[in-house]
Amino acid sequence: MELFGSLQGLGIEAGTFVMFVLLLLLLLTGIPLAFVTLLVALIFALGWFGPMSVPLITSRVYSFVSSFVFVSVPMFVLMAAILDRSGIARDLFDAMRLMGGRLRGGVAIQTIAVAVILAAMSGIIGGEVVLLGLVALPQMLRLGYDRKLAIGVVCAGGALGTMVPPSIVLIIYGLTANVSVGDLFTSAFVPGLMLAGFYVTYVLVRAYLNPSLAPVVEGPPTPTAEKLRLLKGLFLPICVVILVLGSIYGGIASVTEASAVGVLGVTLSTMIRGEFTIELMKGAALQTLRTVGMIVWIGIGASALVGVFNLMGGIKFVSDLITGISDNPTIILIFMMLILFVLGMFLDWVGIALLTMPIFVPIIVKLGYDPVWFGVLFAMNMQVSFLSPPFGPAAFYLKSVAPPDISLGEIFRSLLPFICLQILAVAVLIAFPGITGR
Repeated sequence: MELFGSLQGLGIEAGTFVMFVLLLLLLLTGIPLAFVTLLVALIFALGWFGPMSVPLITSRVYSFVSSFVFVSVPMFVLMAAILDRSGIARDLFDAMRLMGGRLRGGVAIQTIAVAVILAAMSGIIGGEVVLLGLVALPQMLRLGYDRKLAIGVVCAGGALGTMVPPSIVLIIYGLTANVSVGDLFTSAFVPGLMLAGFYVTYVLVRAYLNPSLAPVVEGPPTPTAEKLRLLKGLFLPICVVILVLGSIYGGIASVTEASAVGVLGVTLSTMIRGEFTIELMKGAALQTLRTVGMIVWIGIGASALVGVFNLMGGIKFVSDLITGISDNPTIILIFMMLILFVLGMFLDWVGIALLTMPIFVPIIVKLGYDPVWFGVLFAMNMQVSFLSPPFGPAAFYLKSVAPPDISLGEIFRSLLPFICLQILAVAVLIAFPGITGR
């Protein structure tokens, strides 16, 4: 109680500093972010306002978890979990072999193309990196591809789910910033393809400057009968993508309804392929519960913390602090991107979105920027967080399925060129906001 009493005498400047230090110290102990934010929120709510403030926190948390759009999150996670357990991704990769052909670096480009299609089916990062690590990485290594190039393509390609709709990052941003998720999906589509294009261009340039990095696949031409068999592997995934994105862009269904259509489409695909089992669905459901449970708990903790901080006057204080660094809106924007970049090295994207967007989005609107465009920019910045050391999750996902002789250090070193490409994409979006169509 002495701690609570002492908090009442702090000004907003000292209170913000104490809150930040307390968050940092608790995170260093290894306590999960969700529980750290919830604990700090409770301490400051009781210490700053007293017990009567607790209902205000619970009402804010309820408004977050009861959002109708939030229902789409478990649906898209379930889609990814079913994909993870079926052979759809493997057949898709085999089918895309027709696109690579005898092009130098063709298998790497094929991997990026498969990553885009998988991202458009589910929007989940971890599953994509693991799938590509199991299917594409061994093939590239067997064909003599440079290890760093192969590793980078798998991790960077797998992280495209952050940008390519239906991205869960965009859904959470839409919930936090109170903007249309459908508009975010529409605006993110071209930038997502642009980033994939940067990866393809990089692979082609490296491969043709140094042919030993990406050998041409030798062998006889693929017979027509084999081509037709391989093309069958494209049919079901493309149908699911058309069902999900087509229903959203066509105005037929909302994002939430489209997510349910996607789950139905993927489930029917496993039935058509003869892979549907109770065990498959049970495993997918349990994986969905684990993933969504993590997102919900982080959301509860972050919502509570931001609610308390707002009541303290902290959001206005930080907003004035950020806008006071320069009269140039672009400088302020770049400063925000730098903050997100640094936070992305240590925190999960869900926590970053829920902790920073209630502060950043009002500033963006005040500066005259479009919050939908900023959402796409935020998602592009989170691409970097998935690859950047020391806690880039894509590297850890790949390490879990990579050959034992590939170290975590080698994976992070392999990702540096792709991180540079992601930062370039952020810069292009800032310089040319019209890419998003806004």
